[in-house]
Amino acid sequence: MDGGLLFEYLPILIFIAIAGALALAFTIVPFVIAPQKPDPEKLSAYECGFNAFGDARMRFDVRYYLVSILFIIFDLEVAFLFPWAVSLGKIGVYGFWSMMVFLGVLTVGFIYEWKKGALEWE
Repeated sequence: MDGGLLFEYLPILIFIAIAGALALAFTIVPFVIAPQKPDPEKLSAYECGFNAFGDARMRFDVRYYLVSILFIIFDLEVAFLFPWAVSLGKIGVYGFWSMMVFLGVLTVGFIYEWKKGALEWE
């Protein structure tokens, strides 16, 4: 068995070892260096301005997840639209109409969710 092939993977192994060591260091060092002096100001409610109520593991309404899925879908749509718009001159009419079909499918899905009331928030 030739050791040359295994020797080619040595940089990857070194990279993984360095990344693991840095991750471990970045996790442990703050516990060692940072002062552990909690006071009432640090323990107070942060952004919302009022103390937490209820259980943190409570169930969410399904509509919350539907809205988040819609966000992901339209976020991905923008990720596909930008390269398409940049290369529109090169891909021609076929590329234009293929993107119109893609946008049509997304529009049909959006209208379906709208008609089903997934975007209504009570």
